[in-house]
Amino acid sequence: MDVLLDLLNSRPLVDGEEQDALGDPAEGRRWAREHGGQGSPAELALLRETRDALRSVVRGESTPTALQPLLEGVHQTPEITSDGLRWTVRTSPHARLAVDAVLAWAATEQQLPGRLRPCANSECRLFLLDRSRANRARWCSMAVCGNREKARRHYERNR
Repeated sequence: MDVLLDLLNSRPLVDGEEQDALGDPAEGRRWAREHGGQGSPAELALLRETRDALRSVVRGESTPTALQPLLEGVHQTPEITSDGLRWTVRTSPHARLAVDAVLAWAATEQQLPGRLRPCANSECRLFLLDRSRANRARWCSMAVCGNREKARRHYERNR
């Protein structure tokens, strides 16, 4: 699930300006390699496409069917090992990270439905995976977005 959140959060706003970890070829290559990819131009293009589709689906702007084209040509093969059942995913090397992100999204939706969401701070573009017991987390970071939002509300009440 790390690749999923890292991919979703690879285009943050920093001081009101959008940053793109996959936009610059050298930076994108580094990002992909840190996540087990190769960093080829084809891989980076597919990662950007996957990120945009996933962000749209998680925000509710698109249906999950928008992810279907990203899985064309992907095959899963079951294998019984001494540890139990394991699925082996077969796809082209440049698509591996993108497919892993889509599969992580599907697993998250199945295991933790409704817990992957955008940060409630309107000035933030990050996403969070709510692991709280009550499923009430609203901010990507309590120290940053949560604190700012609470300070804003406090200021408005006392004004």
